[in-house]
Amino acid sequence: MDLRFRGAEPSPEERAAVDDLLGPPGTAWDGGVRTDLDLRVAARAEAARDLLLPALHAVNDRVGWISEGALEYICRRLTVPPAEAYGVATFYSLFSMEPRPKRVLHVCTDLACQARGAQGVRDRVAERFGPPGKDWHESPCLGLCERAPAALALEAGQPHRAEVYAPATPGTITTVTGAAPATNGHAPGVTVAGETPVEDAVPQAGDPGLVLLRRVGVVDPASLDDYRAAGGYTALRRAFDLGPAGVIREVLESGLVGRGGAAFPTGRKWDAAARQPDHPHYLVCNADESEPGTFKDRVVLEGDPYALVEAMTIAAYATGCAKGYLYVRGEYPRAVARLQHAIATARSRGLLGDDILGKGLSFDIELRRGAGAYICGEETAIFNSIEGHRGEPRSKPPFPVEKGLFGKPTVVNNVETLVNVLPILERGAQAYAAAEPKLFCVSGAVERPGVYELTFGATLRELLDLAGTTGTTRAVLLGGAAGAFVTDLDIPLTFQGTRDAGATLGSGVVLVLDDTVDLKRLLLRIAEFFRDESCGQCVPCRVGTVRQEEALHRLSRRVDDSDLVLLREVGQTMRDASICGLGQTAWNAVESAIDRLGVFNR
Repeated sequence: MDLRFRGAEPSPEERAAVDDLLGPPGTAWDGGVRTDLDLRVAARAEAARDLLLPALHAVNDRVGWISEGALEYICRRLTVPPAEAYGVATFYSLFSMEPRPKRVLHVCTDLACQARGAQGVRDRVAERFGPPGKDWHESPCLGLCERAPAALALEAGQPHRAEVYAPATPGTITTVTGAAPATNGHAPGVTVAGETPVEDAVPQAGDPGLVLLRRVGVVDPASLDDYRAAGGYTALRRAFDLGPAGVIREVLESGLVGRGGAAFPTGRKWDAAARQPDHPHYLVCNADESEPGTFKDRVVLEGDPYALVEAMTIAAYATGCAKGYLYVRGEYPRAVARLQHAIATARSRGLLGDDILGKGLSFDIELRRGAGAYICGEETAIFNSIEGHRGEPRSKPPFPVEKGLFGKPTVVNNVETLVNVLPILERGAQAYAAAEPKLFCVSGAVERPGVYELTFGATLRELLDLAGTTGTTRAVLLGGAAGAFVTDLDIPLTFQGTRDAGATLGSGVVLVLDDTVDLKRLLLRIAEFFRDESCGQCVPCRVGTVRQEEALHRLSRRVDDSDLVLLREVGQTMRDASICGLGQTAWNAVESAIDRLGVFNR
């Protein structure tokens, strides 16, 4: 793609998709029809590069792929150089710059699905439709791990559609290119079929002792009235009573730390952002949970969306943010639909917008869909994605609380972290700290996979007793692809407890593996995942992930000590020198499998 425009024209359908999002162009200078006035006066619309990702989605959702004409039209409308827009469009796996069918199947071949027979599904699809390409793709984790193996069909149109196949079997997968699914009635613009009740993903649903999951399966997720009747917006009212400083003090005293894996104290982050003199401040909710085996945020978003809207409002009040961005995985169509509905309803009822509850707070939320990039789960990569750049991490410092989104002070928290703020304010910091809840995503060789809520300090064995293991447990992968394998089931499920055991709690992934799982193939899948998802910005990660995969391919055929030495050298280099957590953790699971499970012992 050239830096200059090459004169390609969009189709009427592509033009309509962009205009529906941005409104009609004002002049020929931003894509409109040329008039005599345009020949005498040069006028440029204000640059709006941050709408590049939504504009790409608009075309991809309507047509199924993004032509050169559509890309050039988007660039004219947003004042973005074509070469840069091309770099963004090709960064995301859900977009295509080549013609393809409107209906495309994504078959998950990641860890939880691989452990539950995804290879058979993949082979059947390949047998019927040929190798991966235009009609179907091998996909990283779809966040449907409790129903593994899974597949997702996305169909372009107006509205665009999604159909879930979970569990997918070699028999049911033959229907993926069938008729379009029926509408689900949740929100205009997207229809979703094949989904099951969200409470099916919560084996404890209805348990009165639950805190974070207490409304899932009990309250209608579409009803704001039901949410308020079940205690919704109690926490926001208490926040107004406490004041911004009082809210931050409660969060600090509660000891809440980030649930995305880094475990940074949330109160310290909020306090640092609130003290920044530069304005405006921004709030970003990271709902782009892409770690293989993770699906807890999806369950909260689908089953209790108003809780997140309320929690974001409280965070904004405490830190002085007037605008919030909710960045959701593109592979979560039902979550997107329910969040769109919840945000619109809250806005119409005076719970978002100007003067919320008559307290003078002005705050609103804009939902942004990701487009298939694991790296966008990194907090600074989200900023680049929202701003209309490639989703590549930024070097730190400066840290987001100083210079984040649009160069302004920014608070970034994931879904689970934010919804924990509600019980802190409802119960008080001390009561919360005495029984702090944590969500775990259990999948693999268990009888009851799903999201479980336990208090910190419970052991891995207690969690697996709830889920019910099947057969002999060979190992448990904690923390997902970026985590580590463990065999000690008495590890306390705390950040420090797992750290002492040489593992990580991470985002709460608990993948149980029995003797039927081919660990060499699983390690290869982990290596392939990091190779594919590396943004390529830094050499240690860009080269190291490829070298790691190559060495594992050789070791899977013949164990050679020189390859084991190379793996350790490459892994340590990635850990020490990579810019972000992707490269820094890409070696963790492989290292633990070699040292603890003896995968490549002679």
